[in-house]
Amino acid sequence: MNSISANLNIMIKASEKASKVLIRDFGEVEKLQVSTKGPFDFVSNADIKAEKIIIEELNKSKRNYSIICEESGNKINDDKNNFWIIDPIDGTNNFLHGIPHFAITIALKSNNEIVSGITYDPIKDEMFYAEKNNGAYFNNQRIRVSKKKNLDNCLFGTGDNGIKEVKVKKNIKIRNFGSSALDMAYVASGRLDGYFQKNLNIWDIAAGILLVKEAGGIVNDIDMSKDENINVLASSTEINEKLIQNLTNF
Repeated sequence: MNSISANLNIMIKASEKASKVLIRDFGEVEKLQVSTKGPFDFVSNADIKAEKIIIEELNKSKRNYSIICEESGNKINDDKNNFWIIDPIDGTNNFLHGIPHFAITIALKSNNEIVSGITYDPIKDEMFYAEKNNGAYFNNQRIRVSKKKNLDNCLFGTGDNGIKEVKVKKNIKIRNFGSSALDMAYVASGRLDGYFQKNLNIWDIAAGILLVKEAGGIVNDIDMSKDENINVLASSTEINEKLIQNLTNF
């Protein structure tokens, strides 16, 4: 394994510990699909449980960093320059419907810049992680963005807002997989050639921003002091301009 910082190590451990709860709960969700009440309350409970485990594990580091997270909101601690950014289930709707495509994602923002990030898909046991100036990795193998040059050969990820609000000029291939964090990780590892989406929250994409950059890709300028209403466009350097020219209303 390449050498990683103590912070990244604790982020990985926290995600692995929380994943045990999510894997177990995901198994239960499949049984709840047929009940009239449905699994909604159960899933939000899984979200809260996983987040609690992650925060407890991160707090063991004694760093006293502040926290930005989806379920319990922001918590300002003694250290106001460093923030853990946490999304315990990115892809909640997939989880809710028993679709095995969701992730735990954690990032560390230091002085308004993402310096460490992980996105972990517990069902497929796929761990994507990156640190500033240290490269991006997938299950300990170095990853790079796609090298494709022709838009016709590319596959792009987006989400509901991308499909509704962004007009695509050319007939490019698009997928809406339902997890921004995994879409960004897939761009970093070359599975997707790019990703565009409007009105995201910082916890959806914080780790992904660093993953793509450290894998040699480009992410549009993002105001890191904002927590929501963030527009993201990420791709390889090869096709970034072509993708931008092909989108209107972005």
